[in-house]
Amino acid sequence: MVVGFFMILLDNTIVSVATPDIITELRTDVTAGIWVTSAYLLSYAVPLLVTGRLGDRFGPKRIYLIGLVIFTLASLWCGLTGSIGGLITARAVQGVGASMMTPQTMAVITRTFPAARRGAAMTLWGATAGVATLVGPILGGVLVDVAGWEWIFFINVPVGVVAFVLAWRLVPTLPTHNHSFDLVGVALSAVGMFALVFGIQEGEHYDWGTISGVLSVPLLIGGGLAVLAAFVWWESRTRSEPLVPLGLFRDRNFAVANVGIALVSAAITSMSLPFMFYAQGARGWSPIQAGLFMLPMAVVMMVLSPMAGRVVDRVHPRSVTLVGFAAAALSMGWSAFLIAPDTAPWKLLVPMALFGVANVCLWAPLGATATRNLPMAAAGAGAGVYNATRQVAAALGSAAVAALIGARLSAHGLEGSADSFQTSSAPMPAVVQEPFTQAMAESYVLPVAAFAVGLVVVLFFRAPTHERG
Repeated sequence: MVVGFFMILLDNTIVSVATPDIITELRTDVTAGIWVTSAYLLSYAVPLLVTGRLGDRFGPKRIYLIGLVIFTLASLWCGLTGSIGGLITARAVQGVGASMMTPQTMAVITRTFPAARRGAAMTLWGATAGVATLVGPILGGVLVDVAGWEWIFFINVPVGVVAFVLAWRLVPTLPTHNHSFDLVGVALSAVGMFALVFGIQEGEHYDWGTISGVLSVPLLIGGGLAVLAAFVWWESRTRSEPLVPLGLFRDRNFAVANVGIALVSAAITSMSLPFMFYAQGARGWSPIQAGLFMLPMAVVMMVLSPMAGRVVDRVHPRSVTLVGFAAAALSMGWSAFLIAPDTAPWKLLVPMALFGVANVCLWAPLGATATRNLPMAAAGAGAGVYNATRQVAAALGSAAVAALIGARLSAHGLEGSADSFQTSSAPMPAVVQEPFTQAMAESYVLPVAAFAVGLVVVLFFRAPTHERG
């Protein structure tokens, strides 16, 4: 299951490195180029609540395989298209396939492994999520430089075929549950999620102002929140089976884990942007060189994850996640302190390695704790909620740090966005480099603050209880 999961999360970040080449070769503008990523993230995040429930109704293996076929064929479409419109459309279809797959990976783990042994499996799931997020820029840079931007999509085809064969042969066909389908809930969740995610994701592009006519970004976000509030009200009142059983949140650990993963996802997104701007803009490092700074995190996660899996099942989730959030806050603060125009590159690798330790202590424990007490009939719904929380938080973290970067640049006398200062061939002039670097370092206050809040949030974890059927 995690072979396909790795592939779809890789596509969250791998395309960002190829965007300049896509813009040049397809003769389009920056706005359309950005939509190659935005279309995927939007169509990935919006249906997650629905696709999680589909797994409960029709079986997680079946929905996973359908999503994998859609994702793989859409990847082939992406690589073969010769127009920006075709690429954006194919990316949107790819996102739908990804949204069908993601909740099923978590639901299968929940329903296959007993609660007392689930930590080891969730460690692999969490390590996959963390490593895929980190290696995307590295792999993307290599593929673009060596073979061309089309190959960031073509590479998904053989991987997708292998993932399909493995899942078809090895993943068990689990019993389905005869759920009625909450069509009103589906409509409300889709409209609310679309308005909220689109508003957050595209707000900076529209300068947080008017989109068209009377429609503005604040109005869209506010409307999305209002529709989602109506969705919650409907779910609490519906007499048929709700799309999202609100009783899931009566389990304190499920609720706390959702807040925890939201903080982690937002913080990781808000960390990577200022670092990449610093590495490629202020220092003039290539995308591959900048991506290699993420390598210590990935290596540490791969080495420590098997050991962490054994620990997660034996200790209180509060203990592990406290270490994770503390190490994450420390590593981000350390990185901010080191970011300067003349910092020796090797010094930046040490806090990055510490951040790998933090990720090991966060992704798996949060996922295992969220799913430990889920009723088996609602495993897909719970996984959908958890992953929707993660995706929306990532969009929020990206938008928040972009606004913060702009504010810090202005405070240092540099008007404009960080993109306008980017140069990949050489370091910036010294007169710009110093204040630009300082602005990027100050932007780290956002991930540090998010991880610090996480330290407080995980204090509310309870000792795990026995699994409920």
